[in-house]
Amino acid sequence: MPRICVFDVNETLLDLKALDPSFKEAFGDAGIRREWFNQMLQLAFVSTITGEYRDFGVLGASALGMISARYGVSLAQEQQTTLLKGLRQMPPHPEVPESLQRLKEAGLLLVSLTNSTLAVSQAQLGNSGLGRYIERQFSADTVHRLKPAPEPYQMVARELGVPIGDLTLIAAHTWDIAGACKAGCKTAFISRPGMVLDPNVAPPDIVGSDLSQIADQLIAGKDK
Repeated sequence: MPRICVFDVNETLLDLKALDPSFKEAFGDAGIRREWFNQMLQLAFVSTITGEYRDFGVLGASALGMISARYGVSLAQEQQTTLLKGLRQMPPHPEVPESLQRLKEAGLLLVSLTNSTLAVSQAQLGNSGLGRYIERQFSADTVHRLKPAPEPYQMVARELGVPIGDLTLIAAHTWDIAGACKAGCKTAFISRPGMVLDPNVAPPDIVGSDLSQIADQLIAGKDK
């Protein structure tokens, strides 16, 4: 069995900054996009902790409604749809396609694991052109528990028929690294701008400023 890389999708592979113009148009401030995504993550954590499951799409719409109310902005249904559909059409970070190609050529098995539904994941990776590199796509929606709960990581290991320690989770989110580490995965953290590690969590096996640096280390076997 080849070594297995498990990729988070949003912000790790795909660039959410592509949504900034739409948020600028709707709210007058492109920075609201990050606030919206952070609100969506907060709702996801609440959903997981309380055991009241909501899929990531529902949480995204709820977060958008909360942000709109916070800033007193009334969005038409068409505007809401446009903002949320943007998640399906984001481009990859510039170094991602070549890095995935190098990892694939090195014989590693590449899969994805996202909190988005499988339908959204398939649209994202298809529209971005990354689907050709990803052997299998997994969604936390399948087990109705969102990352960083252990069940999504355990599901990937179970579906691939390998011990969870054979997985290396690659993400740009410290909470995803923490969840994967606690579940028993190896981890690689992409320290994209603004992304920092939680000092209270065990450090990842690999750290790099972009996926190219992560790929160099994975190919060299530094996650073994």
